[in-house]
Amino acid sequence: MKTRIITAICALALFVPIVIIGGLPLTIAIYVLASVGLFELFRMKRFHLFSFPVLFSFILLWILIFPNRYIDLLHQIHISKTGFLFFGAILLLIYTVFSKNQFSFDDVGFALIAIIYVGVGFYFFIEMRVLGLDKLLFALLTIWATDSGAYFIGRAFGKKKLSAEISPNKTVEGFFGGIFSAILVGLIFHYFANFLPTYVQTVFVSVIVSIVGQMGDLVQSAFKRHYGTKDSGTIFPGHGGVLDRFDSLIFIMPILYFFIQLISRQGVTM
Repeated sequence: MKTRIITAICALALFVPIVIIGGLPLTIAIYVLASVGLFELFRMKRFHLFSFPVLFSFILLWILIFPNRYIDLLHQIHISKTGFLFFGAILLLIYTVFSKNQFSFDDVGFALIAIIYVGVGFYFFIEMRVLGLDKLLFALLTIWATDSGAYFIGRAFGKKKLSAEISPNKTVEGFFGGIFSAILVGLIFHYFANFLPTYVQTVFVSVIVSIVGQMGDLVQSAFKRHYGTKDSGTIFPGHGGVLDRFDSLIFIMPILYFFIQLISRQGVTM
């Protein structure tokens, strides 16, 4: 526990200022985190890390994360990110022939899903900061509140397993404790920052963030259990790897971005 606390404090002391500054420092940090996250997935899959498909996958990941404010650079060559992924998939499929199926059709599917899973989530991490510091802070605080609430309430009152086959320590009581904690922190944040137009909208979005975030955590747990590993990596002592720490956030960022845009631009009322 002591190691976890020290690591958390150090990570927050480094990461929070970068989030506040935003811009290029945050973009560089996200590129590093996403690259390490994809590396963790490929290592669990036991890919040869210096092979063509792995190195090419990193290029596709970096293109997918490319910030929207610089998208004109892609438009100049008249191809979208989706187009890059499509042609990337074609090249990876062609490589299965040259590798004589040492890199198989299933491996191509894994690589593409890994790129999308990591890339889309971290891309919207950058775009959320562009929407405003308050939007990104809301996401971070509600997810951290969800994790803490689920952990402590689950330990204190948890009896019924949420998904024993996937994550034996998670309970139904902890799941709802995480939602309650997210709502509480969301309302406090709204009081000071007027994050969304109404308290009802804030409660609704907090619930969505908490539920989807916990599903992201379970997805990562299922992945690790399938590949027989406890943690995705060791970059954060006591916490595991990048995906262990950001599994919830990369799941909720695209969905939260959608809801914020829907509410703020379309004038949705609740």
